[in-house]
Amino acid sequence: MSAVSCLLSEDQFRCSICLDVFTDPVSTPCGHNFCMNCITKHWSSYYKCQCPLCNEAFTTRPDLRVNTLFSEMVVQFRQSAQQKASSSSSEQQESKPGEVPCDVCTGTKVKALKSCLVCLASYCETHLEPHLTASRLRRHQLVDPVENLEGRMCTKHDKPLELFCKSDQTCVCMLCPALDHKMHKIVPLKEEYEEKNAELGMKKVELQQMIQKRQLKIQVFKHSVKRIKENAYMEVAESVRVFTSLKKSLDRGLNKLIKTIEEEQKTTQKQAEAFIRELEREISELKKRSAELEQVSLSGDHVHLLQSFPYLNANPPTEDWTDVSVQPPSYEGTVVSALLQLEKNLSREMKKLFAEAELRRVQKFAVDVTLDPETAHPELLLSDDGKRVKHGDVKKNLPDNPERFSHYNFVLAKQSFSSGRSYFEVQVRGKPKWILGVVSESVYRKGLVTMTPEAGYRTIWLRNGNEYKALASPSVPLRLTSGPQKVGVFVDYEEGVVSFYDVEAAALIYSFTGGSFAEKLLPFFSPCRNDSGQNAAPLIISPVNQKV
Repeated sequence: MSAVSCLLSEDQFRCSICLDVFTDPVSTPCGHNFCMNCITKHWSSYYKCQCPLCNEAFTTRPDLRVNTLFSEMVVQFRQSAQQKASSSSSEQQESKPGEVPCDVCTGTKVKALKSCLVCLASYCETHLEPHLTASRLRRHQLVDPVENLEGRMCTKHDKPLELFCKSDQTCVCMLCPALDHKMHKIVPLKEEYEEKNAELGMKKVELQQMIQKRQLKIQVFKHSVKRIKENAYMEVAESVRVFTSLKKSLDRGLNKLIKTIEEEQKTTQKQAEAFIRELEREISELKKRSAELEQVSLSGDHVHLLQSFPYLNANPPTEDWTDVSVQPPSYEGTVVSALLQLEKNLSREMKKLFAEAELRRVQKFAVDVTLDPETAHPELLLSDDGKRVKHGDVKKNLPDNPERFSHYNFVLAKQSFSSGRSYFEVQVRGKPKWILGVVSESVYRKGLVTMTPEAGYRTIWLRNGNEYKALASPSVPLRLTSGPQKVGVFVDYEEGVVSFYDVEAAALIYSFTGGSFAEKLLPFFSPCRNDSGQNAAPLIISPVNQKV
């Protein structure tokens, strides 16, 4: 920028009538500058001859001449401004297809920064400057660049669309209410804009909520797909293990059957071979007797024949082979018997394998569980690591906080379940009484309780060493072939299932099904009373070791 632009601001080089850089600047007697053409037209339009800025009146129209010095300054300023505009235009980004170009730029069209709804033109950063600096142009309404600014004009009256007809829901100009929209409800365009913009804001919030719901649904579906893949992988692995084990059982049954058939064949063969050897011996004896008879008969020795007659006439010691036979073994009975036994073995093996497969499946969802001392009844003794609990004979003086059970020897875990599947194991060895399961977070803790699913309890218990019961509605007696030494507890939150397993026997004890959960579930433990040492063994939360 030259020294001229440093001494004077850009506003001082603009005519206050046309708001553009001076063309042939002239000075009035009052000292203000105007374009020659602008001031001449201005004075021609009014009957008074006065300055447009200070309103000083002149009795006669001044004889105006171009201010040579100021005109040279204007020329320098114009050249400097053009250089600046050229440099700025080169730095600004050229408009691309689909972008609004500047209406003022010549040659390369630069991307427009704003559009003026009054001038109906779009301006780049350089040509927008008058609208940001000139007081008159600052009153114009600027918006983000838009194409087809002619669409902002009334097609009937060629006036800017500045009003809104609420009756016809259309934009109108200042003349429309008096001509085409009589008696209609007309409001300023800005007022309707703010109202509609507020509605769009609410719509945007609604759309965002819809988007969030769908995004959450996508996460649910992705989680389902993950569960499906995990389940398929586990089922394939378990199926291979089960069928491999069954195949081994079938092979054992077949080998046993083949061995039985071979043993029966060998037994029958040995019997036949023994008969053959005996017959061959008898044949040898008979041949010897026949030879003796032949010899005596041909000898002519009367005395010898008569003396030998009793011996020779008697039959040699032989068996009666008339009804003796060797029958081939009937393998049909052997095969049928083997198949029946195989069926029993397979049925027993399948039950065992399926039970083991089910336990292995739920054991994959093992979680770390520790006891929460803030919930423990004052008579309970908890280990420092939160893994053991037993009944103490002395009631400790503990704060009666809302979470603590005050009437029964109950304690909860710190962890809770609110989704997915979870599993933990508890050692109950050496205890004739205990209660285990899960409870809803909101269960009543300060007085008598009813331990049913409706009250938030899903538990099983042992009484008197062998009386097992599921505390359902009504309670269900459990007939177990052997008492479990370790109990597994499985929760499928989405399915509303709580199951109990005998870990060592790999057998399902009982399942609470057909329900649904509306709040968090917490692991529940009760070692019951000590009973003078008869029930002194603790309940122990054990690490889960999957069965191989």
